[in-house]
Amino acid sequence: MPTENALALARQKGLDLIEVSPTAVPPVCRISDYGRLKYEQSKKDKDARKKQKNWELKEVKLRPKIENHDYETKARMAERLLLDGGKVKVTIMFRGREITYTSFGKRLLDRMAVDMTPIATVERDAKLEGKNMFMILAPRPVPTGPPKFTQPHHDAAATAAASAAIDAKAEAAEAAEATEAAEATESEESGAPEGVVSSA
Repeated sequence: MPTENALALARQKGLDLIEVSPTAVPPVCRISDYGRLKYEQSKKDKDARKKQKNWELKEVKLRPKIENHDYETKARMAERLLLDGGKVKVTIMFRGREITYTSFGKRLLDRMAVDMTPIATVERDAKLEGKNMFMILAPRPVPTGPPKFTQPHHDAAATAAASAAIDAKAEAAEAAEATEAAEATESEESGAPEGVVSSA
């Protein structure tokens, strides 16, 4: 269809002639409301930006001669960051002559990678840069198991609440039994059958 006819048709319908594919031969156009098209496109772009995850890289620093308890504390921190959806850079810092024993740092990073396996994957393997060795862990979309060091707090709270409720029920049952026993003893001592009130 000639351009003039297409423009006349668009004006007749009160719409715009929008070029969809200018490189095609002949060029492809459609008759539509340009304002509405722009609005829908901006809405699609906004939704796409929302769905994109902005990975934030957090760092956990270790020393090659770290004690077991300190390692567990750092591992717990890494787990928390990974569970929040961020990537974690695990860095081993060497001081002075420690740089000659990079195998200790590598072993420590391998241990961290194994401990984080249920909730993370190794995005970048251990690499030495200057006096630091680092690796990057990324969270798994679906964890393969529970975290090794972090215990879920809500489960502990639920367990405590359930045990408190059970204790309260048991105490109430004991109190009811004690009351019944006391009433039975009183009725036996008075000699009058239960439910009968003597009139004077």
